[in-house]
This record gives sequence, C-alpha cells and structure tokens, in this order.
Amino acid sequence: MAADNATDTVPDAAPDARPDARREEASLPVIPPSLPREDVEADGRVGAVAYPYRVYEVTVTVGRKFLPERELTYVVSVDRARRLVLRADTVPDVETRDVEDVLVLPADLPEELCRERAHDTVFGWTTRKFALGSSPDIDFERGIEAYKLFWLVERDGGDVIVDSVSGEESPLDG
Repeated sequence: MAADNATDTVPDAAPDARPDARREEASLPVIPPSLPREDVEADGRVGAVAYPYRVYEVTVTVGRKFLPERELTYVVSVDRARRLVLRADTVPDVETRDVEDVLVLPADLPEELCRERAHDTVFGWTTRKFALGSSPDIDFERGIEAYKLFWLVERDGGDVIVDSVSGEESPLDG
C-alpha cells in the first residue's frame, strides 16, 4: 500500500455533531440541498435527519509490463451509519450550516475504518478492471466529512422521507 497523502478539508466530526438524538439546532458540514426544506410540500411538519458520510478522492496507479503506468481516479463515499462503501461521481461541495430541529444520526464507523474499507473497495474495483502483475499504488488525495440531509414530511396520505439533494421521495415504513 502506498503512503497516504490525505488532507481533510473538514474535521472528522463537527464539534456539536455528537451522536445524541434530536437537537433544536446543530452546525454541520452538509451537502447543500437542491430542495430547500421550506419548498417541501407538506400537510404537517417537515423534520430533518442528518446522515453521516465520509467521501474520499483516491488515485490508483497500476504498473504494467512493457507499457506506461495507468492512473485512475475514484470517488468513494462511505455511508457511516449503514457501513456501506459506494462509488460516487464527484466529491460534493460541503458548507457548514445551522440546521434546526434535526436528528443527527451517529457516525458508527470511525474515520480509520472508513479509510480501510475505502482502500479495500478501491483495490477490488481495480482488480476487476485490470489483470494486475503487482499491487496497485492507492493514494488518498483528500477526504471530507459531510452530512446529507433528508426531510421527514407529514402528509395526509402517509409520511415520506425526501432526499434533499435529488428530491426523491420514499414512503416511511411505520
């Protein structure tokens, strides 16, 4: 494994992002919503849930016999609540916002384990793409802490959860 060159653009956890429960207000590094809370159609209250992620930009260098090295870049998103590693398109812009009436989900996966799982996943993605003669060099270019907001919406037809970035809605199972 190559030496890690990670630089965090946001601290591992916001000072007031303790895994408490619901808070009247929390200052969090969030992915800016494309659907603001006040624009959500609701028959009742609109609550908020802050979901923790760790996002890495990773560069992989694959050595090849008789050919120049090949370099790949991956964006890896680690869902710290569900403990999943996913491929992302881009590293999201993150801004610190004060979010009112919010349930901040705990980041069950510590930063060190996020990096380890991201590394293992990137290694797997690379080995599925190339026949390797040796281990690739995997460098963490940057890592950010981000919360994605979801809106909990009360409606006459039943409660729903709305992704603040994509606007997708799903019924809330009761």
